[in-house]
Amino acid sequence: MKPRLLILSLGGTITMVPTEAGGITPKLGAAELVASVPALAELAEIEAESPLRVASPSLTLADLVAVAQRLEAAFAAGVDGAVVVQGTDTIEESAFLLDLLVAGDQPVVVTGAMRGADAPGADGPANLLAAARVAVAPESRGLGTLVVLNYDVHAARFVQKSHTALPSAFLSPLTGSIGTVIEGRPCYYARIERQPCLGTAAGPPEPVALLRATMGDDTRLMAAVADLGYAGAVIEGMGAGHVHADAAPVLEALAERIPVVLASRVMTGPVFTKTYGYPGAEIDLIGRGLVPSGYLSGLKARLLLGLLLRQTRDRAVIAEAFASYR
Repeated sequence: MKPRLLILSLGGTITMVPTEAGGITPKLGAAELVASVPALAELAEIEAESPLRVASPSLTLADLVAVAQRLEAAFAAGVDGAVVVQGTDTIEESAFLLDLLVAGDQPVVVTGAMRGADAPGADGPANLLAAARVAVAPESRGLGTLVVLNYDVHAARFVQKSHTALPSAFLSPLTGSIGTVIEGRPCYYARIERQPCLGTAAGPPEPVALLRATMGDDTRLMAAVADLGYAGAVIEGMGAGHVHADAAPVLEALAERIPVVLASRVMTGPVFTKTYGYPGAEIDLIGRGLVPSGYLSGLKARLLLGLLLRQTRDRAVIAEAFASYR
């Protein structure tokens, strides 16, 4: 008996074809994508749905919560795995959000394409088939949400888009990919423990501002955040989590009003907690009330904080949740 596989298409480059007005835009749906890959029918009983047909920059957090709820319902109805198809611009955010929202052992695999559907050497069909093979493989159970492109299998919490054009655009620079699709099946080189799921019942994440520390920043944006209606903020510090000295008291004042998480603007690596002691360094900022993000990027720290803020503003509770990512 073939496994049951749900394929949800949200749009993205994988669904895009040229228009008379110029450029490519989302047009194809899940059924058309499935039809373009005949091997899928041999792999699983496919349920294809197209809840959205948008470019991924236009996806909202509410959209992804709705996707998570659809996945939960499908898994409760006996679906064995799921593939979510979307644009690559926001895959690292969508995948991490789904990893935080969807519980259970059934695999959720996010994929897309770097080339449009009509392009020579379009990578969409190969990515879709590889993602489907990962989603129905027994070895993929219990790994949470995965990202599959260019035959690499990435864990949602580590994956990043690293190039604007290449089919090999996705990397997990901190750890490397956890597996590869070889000869039609995923070969895993590492397994990771899942972090606690935060569920969909409380709705979308609360609004969280994402700021980046820069040389000579005059701190006006930092000072304004709390009055703009944000429930929390993430500051991407320089290096291991640093800002210039004049920004430190501004962030302290902000942290007295809303939870503030300290991440790094560097491509990869954890925020430090006990090495640098100068004004604006991580020891100083943590002492002023900021919560270190561990190895989570600013993009992903924003999502986790937003989900936590649905339930609590308690800094200790928030700090404990982020401590899981050290």
